[in-house]
Amino acid sequence: MKVKSAIVVAALGLITALPAIAHHSFGAEFDENKPIELKGVVTKVEWQNPHVYFYVDVKDSNGATVNWGLETDSPGGLIRRGWTHTSLKVGDQVTVKGYVAKDGSHLADARLVTLPDGRKVYGGTAGDGGPGDPGGN
Repeated sequence: MKVKSAIVVAALGLITALPAIAHHSFGAEFDENKPIELKGVVTKVEWQNPHVYFYVDVKDSNGATVNWGLETDSPGGLIRRGWTHTSLKVGDQVTVKGYVAKDGSHLADARLVTLPDGRKVYGGTAGDGGPGDPGGN
C-alpha cells in the first residue's frame, strides 16, 4: 500500500511539474534578429496554458498560402492586457509583428497583434527577455 501511494504521489508531482519544465525564454526558441510581419486570416485559436497559440493563413511571395503558428503569453497574461477569449476568432483578418522560430518552422512569437477591431495589443510573455518585453528589458 505504501509503495502504491508513493508511486501515485511521485506521478502527480511529475505531472504538475511538466508545465514549468516546458516553459522557455524568448531567446531559447525565437530569433530577435529575424523580425516578421504577417497579415492573414485566423484559422484556429488554442486558448490554453502555458501559452495561447493562434494560426493564420498568410500568402507567401509566390502567392501560396502558408499556415503560421503564433505563440503568445498565457491566457491570464493576455487578459491583463485587454485580450478576451473572443478577441480572435476563426475568419478574422489580423496583422502580427513578431519574431520567427530559430528552427526555421512556420512558428513565430507574436509580439504585437492588430486585432480585427483595430486595437494593437502586446502578445509576448512578460519577463521572457524578448524585444519590447514590459516585464524584463
